[in-house]
Amino acid sequence: MIRALYLIYQIIFALPVMIVATIIVALFTMIGSIFNDRFWGYWPGMIWGRLFYLLFFIPVKIDGLENIKEGQSYIIAPNHQSYWDAFLVYGFIGIKFKWMMKKELGRIPFVGWACYMAGCIFIDRSSRGSAMESIRKAESKLKDGMSVVIFPEGTRTHDGKMGKFKRGAFLISEELKLPILPVTIDGNYDVMSRHAWNVTWHPVHMTVHPPVWPRSNENTTETELKEIMSQTSDEVFSTISKAF
Repeated sequence: MIRALYLIYQIIFALPVMIVATIIVALFTMIGSIFNDRFWGYWPGMIWGRLFYLLFFIPVKIDGLENIKEGQSYIIAPNHQSYWDAFLVYGFIGIKFKWMMKKELGRIPFVGWACYMAGCIFIDRSSRGSAMESIRKAESKLKDGMSVVIFPEGTRTHDGKMGKFKRGAFLISEELKLPILPVTIDGNYDVMSRHAWNVTWHPVHMTVHPPVWPRSNENTTETELKEIMSQTSDEVFSTISKAF
């Protein structure tokens, strides 16, 4: 009975409100970013992200924000459980950032357009030179405390299990000598997996771990890069399924 009422609430109230809110937030972001993408590229999205969890009555627990140093730029590296990860990071990470995302997402009406205007970094995954181009774009944006969010798995999980981390985020970290900020997202797969069409009530937990700094030497070896990737993956995995 409760599940049925929750589904009805989603359909007749929460979903329409979120569609309208998404369009409004996207318009504010697009117009405001013309003048100041550091402000308008973050704050409307932060409100938007929190609104999703409030409207669907989903409790959120955040740990580890003390590991973030004000004014420091990071390569923020969360695991990827659901579309809802974007709402969670936007709403609760507490620092300004740009998304790094595949270029196809830029075609999404309103949301993709807003990301483009906000200065997010789009990747052409079909191009071999895309990695270096992404590094060059990131270098121009990651200043004065501006960070970037990259999902190291590259895509959402199919089965709720954390996938293998890819090299992109770590190559950018080493090239720009910026710390990786490991972030664990736990619960969003249960809220809405990639196979679901509606939201399921479930508590969500986000843990921000201590940053993993790149090697101080000029040329990081393949072994060192794998060690950093493994350390970050282990940190992220360490608090999965320990939310409540």
